Amino acid sequence: MPYYLYKVFETPIRRLEKIESHDTFKEASARAKALRRDLAQSEGCAVKNIFADNELQAEDILSQVREPQPETGEDY
Repeated sequence: MPYYLYKVFETPIRRLEKIESHDTFKEASARAKALRRDLAQSEGCAVKNIFADNELQAEDILSQVREPQPETGEDY
Protein backbone atom coordinates (compact mmCIF):
# COMPACT_ATOMS: atom_id res chain seq x y z
CA MET A 1 0.00 0.00 0.00
CA PRO A 2 1.32 3.45 -0.83
CA TYR A 3 1.65 6.51 1.37
CA TYR A 4 -0.31 9.52 0.11
CA LEU A 5 0.52 13.15 0.82
CA TYR A 6 -2.34 15.65 0.96
CA LYS A 7 -2.79 19.35 1.51
CA VAL A 8 -5.62 19.87 4.01
CA PHE A 9 -7.34 23.26 4.00
CA GLU A 10 -9.72 23.94 6.91
CA THR A 11 -11.34 27.20 5.81
CA PRO A 12 -13.81 28.14 4.46
CA ILE A 13 -14.63 24.41 4.19
CA ARG A 14 -12.47 21.33 4.70
CA ARG A 15 -10.80 20.58 1.37
CA LEU A 16 -8.24 17.92 0.41
CA GLU A 17 -5.73 18.15 -2.44
CA LYS A 18 -3.53 15.18 -3.28
CA ILE A 19 0.10 16.15 -3.71
CA GLU A 20 1.82 12.84 -4.47
CA SER A 21 2.32 9.24 -3.33
CA HIS A 22 5.33 7.18 -2.22
CA ASP A 23 6.01 3.48 -1.78
CA THR A 24 7.98 3.71 1.46
CA PHE A 25 7.34 5.51 4.73
CA LYS A 26 10.85 6.95 4.82
CA GLU A 27 10.40 8.73 1.46
CA ALA A 28 6.89 9.92 2.32
CA SER A 29 7.90 11.19 5.75
CA ALA A 30 10.92 13.11 4.48
CA ARG A 31 8.87 14.69 1.68
CA ALA A 32 6.01 15.58 4.06
CA LYS A 33 8.45 17.33 6.42
CA ALA A 34 9.91 19.35 3.55
CA LEU A 35 6.45 20.29 2.29
CA ARG A 36 5.32 21.32 5.77
CA ARG A 37 8.19 23.79 5.92
CA ASP A 38 7.47 25.19 2.46
CA LEU A 39 3.70 24.97 1.93
CA ALA A 40 2.08 25.16 5.33
CA GLN A 41 2.97 28.79 5.95
CA SER A 42 2.66 30.10 2.39
CA GLU A 43 -0.65 28.38 1.56
CA GLY A 44 -2.22 28.16 5.02
CA CYS A 45 -2.71 24.40 4.90
CA ALA A 46 -1.63 21.31 6.78
CA VAL A 47 0.32 18.55 5.04
CA LYS A 48 -0.86 15.06 5.98
CA ASN A 49 0.79 11.71 5.28
CA ILE A 50 -1.71 8.81 5.10
CA PHE A 51 -1.23 5.07 4.53
CA ALA A 52 -4.10 3.59 2.50
CA ASP A 53 -5.06 1.05 -0.16
CA ASN A 54 -6.03 3.76 -2.66
CA GLU A 55 -6.79 7.48 -2.99
CA LEU A 56 -10.47 7.02 -2.17
CA GLN A 57 -9.69 5.31 1.13
CA ALA A 58 -7.05 7.94 1.97
CA GLU A 59 -9.53 10.77 1.41
CA ASP A 60 -12.19 8.94 3.42
CA ILE A 61 -9.83 8.54 6.38
CA LEU A 62 -8.73 12.19 6.21
CA SER A 63 -12.36 13.35 6.04
CA GLN A 64 -13.46 11.54 9.19
CA VAL A 65 -13.97 13.66 12.28
CA ARG A 66 -11.98 12.29 15.18
CA GLU A 67 -13.16 12.55 18.76
CA PRO A 68 -10.89 14.64 20.98
CA GLN A 69 -8.53 12.88 23.35
CA PRO A 70 -9.89 12.65 26.90
CA GLU A 71 -8.46 15.26 29.21
CA THR A 72 -6.71 14.13 32.32
CA GLY A 73 -7.48 15.80 35.57
CA GLU A 74 -10.05 15.86 38.30
CA ASP A 75 -13.65 14.93 37.66
CA TYR A 76 -16.15 17.45 38.96
